[in-house]
Amino acid sequence: MRSRVMMRKTGTHLILFVLGLSFLAPFVWMLLTSLKSLEEISSLPVTIFPKLVLWSNFSEVFNVIPFTDYFLNTLLITLLSVVGQLFSAPLVAYSITKIEWTGARWIFPIVIATMLIPYQVTMIPVYLIFQKMGLTGSIWPLVLPTFTGAPLYIFLLRQFFMALPTSLIHAAKIDGASDFRTYWNIVLPLSRPALTSVAIFTFLYTWSDFLGPLLYINDAARYTLTLGLQAFLAEHYTEWGLLMAASVMFTLPIVIMFFFAQKQFIEGISLTGIKG
Repeated sequence: MRSRVMMRKTGTHLILFVLGLSFLAPFVWMLLTSLKSLEEISSLPVTIFPKLVLWSNFSEVFNVIPFTDYFLNTLLITLLSVVGQLFSAPLVAYSITKIEWTGARWIFPIVIATMLIPYQVTMIPVYLIFQKMGLTGSIWPLVLPTFTGAPLYIFLLRQFFMALPTSLIHAAKIDGASDFRTYWNIVLPLSRPALTSVAIFTFLYTWSDFLGPLLYINDAARYTLTLGLQAFLAEHYTEWGLLMAASVMFTLPIVIMFFFAQKQFIEGISLTGIKG
């Protein structure tokens, strides 16, 4: 029995190791390519490791494009979006889960139904709304919708809130706490894993979003990293070393954030599925 268990665990870990390498391989290849010269990248046969390591590719990126400006623009939009989702999504999820009011049970199906509507369907009407408001060309069309709550995050938080003991809410009401105080002092501190998952999802989506900035931002000074890299590719499509160096710096914050928050992320995802 022990040998069977050991063989099963070894096989499972071996499969996970191979899958992990397959997901890691593109990033490693991008990193190694960013350290090569253009001549070595274009040479045959293809080399895996650079013969001459060119760290200067990373510094040259800042001379070719305003990478710092693109980075700060992306960081600003991402942080505001994370704040918006963490502000709105828990409020909606808590109100339809733990507060008894007329129509609460009908709101959640409507929220779920909006998830079935493709973004391409609402893209033009929403753009016209922001155009009438005079906000196109700025970052606000990318930020303001996050303060209304995304259906996916409302769903995840609702699943988590359903797993919280209702006795805690009743005890707080007996002690005279209002709904908001109960939400702020009791529910939110217990919801850190789920809130961390929402923050990570929002960060990943906003940081790598291309279509949203492409629609609303028409000033090069306000470009995000995705638009900046696309503009760089259009102008310097043969300089693969610089493009890979810029792509590494674009991807690195996502890898670092997930590396430090993976425990909370996995815990939040697992807890949101406890109750249906």
